[in-house]
Amino acid sequence: MSFIKTTESDSHYDHLEKMSVSELLQNINNEDKTVANSVDKSLPQIEKVTEKIIEKLKSGGRLFYLGAGTSGRLGILDASECPPTFGVPHDLVVALIAGGDSAIRRAVEFAEDSEDEGWNDLQEFEVSERDFVLGIAASGTTPYVIGALQRCNQANIPTACITCNAGSPLALTANYPIVVTVGPEFVTGSSRMKAGTAQKMVLNMISTTVMIHLGRIKGNKMVDMQLSNKKLVERGVKMIMTELVISEEKAKLLLDQHKNVRTAINRYRNE
Repeated sequence: MSFIKTTESDSHYDHLEKMSVSELLQNINNEDKTVANSVDKSLPQIEKVTEKIIEKLKSGGRLFYLGAGTSGRLGILDASECPPTFGVPHDLVVALIAGGDSAIRRAVEFAEDSEDEGWNDLQEFEVSERDFVLGIAASGTTPYVIGALQRCNQANIPTACITCNAGSPLALTANYPIVVTVGPEFVTGSSRMKAGTAQKMVLNMISTTVMIHLGRIKGNKMVDMQLSNKKLVERGVKMIMTELVISEEKAKLLLDQHKNVRTAINRYRNE
């Protein structure tokens, strides 16, 4: 059965080279405004996937992102932000991209066309039924992702996907598909645009919600963040000042002593 690849359908715009800078920016922005509404329609699917991931991670499992090209890079971006933002181990959320780390900066030709490499990459991490694998592919046709999810299904490893084409092979393969139908791109087929924005939004929603349910946020503050630069140290000091109603000097001493906002707050209260 064939499916309509909406992300590659002909753009609603033409003669782009004749548009002024102002016209181009306005029209791109007009298209981008539609993305949030598309994501909204997929919230029930996103909720189901997020709940499954929370269940797995609370039981000691890991979350794997798998993608190629832009989709793979978006997965890497989201996974790489989890340790500094939420203070979780680097191996809790793992992102893999077709072609390996070198593909993060430069496209690796034909890397995404292998049906076996995605599964091979997962095997290096000894993926198991305890884990959860989420494939990311705007078109829903990437062999690297589809092949990996098929092998995961055979091994009883739960799978999900984020794609922008309904009825795509990837959507039909994943146990829990998330389909955000964004429609034709401003530049025909350039899925790094609306589709990429949609995928980024969904990944943000999933990882943030998962981390909150894992107890990595207090109130609305990143109390487990890694204090890796001056800005974050200053933010941590302000959090401690506000939470404990103490002076900036005392807050700095506590943070310097305990190296973690949550720990500093808890130790002070238990003294």
